[in-house]
Amino acid sequence: MRLEEAVEFAENPEPRCPCVLLLDTSASMQGEPIDALNEGLMAFRNDLSRDELAKKRVEIAVISFDNRVQIAQDFVTADRFEPPILTAQGQTFMGTAIAEALDLIASRKAEYRSNGITYYRPWVFMITDGEPQGESDRVTEQAANRIRDEEANKQVAFFAVGVEGANMERLAEIVQRTPLKLKGLDFREMFIWLSASMQTVSHSKVDEQVALPPPGWGTV
Repeated sequence: MRLEEAVEFAENPEPRCPCVLLLDTSASMQGEPIDALNEGLMAFRNDLSRDELAKKRVEIAVISFDNRVQIAQDFVTADRFEPPILTAQGQTFMGTAIAEALDLIASRKAEYRSNGITYYRPWVFMITDGEPQGESDRVTEQAANRIRDEEANKQVAFFAVGVEGANMERLAEIVQRTPLKLKGLDFREMFIWLSASMQTVSHSKVDEQVALPPPGWGTV
C-alpha cells in the first residue's frame, strides 16, 4: 500500500462514491463538441465542490479514448479534481476503454478494502459520438460481456450517453442500461445532472436505492 494513500484515507475516512468519466476524444468530436465537453467538465467540478459531503465522498477519474486509451485523471476526491483539457483526434477504441475503466474501478475497490473504507456502487459514465472503431469486434464483445456481468452482480452502474451522430443501436448492444441521447451539445446540463446525482448518492447510505433526478438534457 502506498503511503500517500494510507494518509489520504486516514485523513478522510468517509465512504467513497467512485465515478469514472469515460470520454470519447476521437476525431469526430473536434471543434464545438470537444469545447462543450471541456466546459461541461468545469461545470461538473464547480457544482460538485459546492457540496461539503460530496466533496469528500465522490471520487472522480477520467479516461479518454481515441486511438489511445489514457487515464487523464486517476481517482481523486471531488475537492481535488482539476478537469483535464481534452483534445480530439483518431479513431474510437471503445471496447479497450471500457475494459480500462472496469480495471481501474477494480483496483480502486481493492485499495478501499485494504484501507477499511466502505464504498458505494461505482459509476461509469461513458460519453461518445460514435461507435467502436479501429479495434476488433472481439474486444467490444468482451467489454459488453463484462458490463453485463458486473451490472448483474451490482459491481458497477454503467451509463452511456450518445452525442449527435452516435450509433444508438450499437451502443444499446454494448451496455445494459438504455443509452441516453444528448440534446444538442448540452454537456453542461448533463454534467450538472451528474453532479446532482452523485451528491444524492453520496448523501445516502451505502447500498441504499436512491431516486435520481430526471435527465432533462437527454432523451431515450
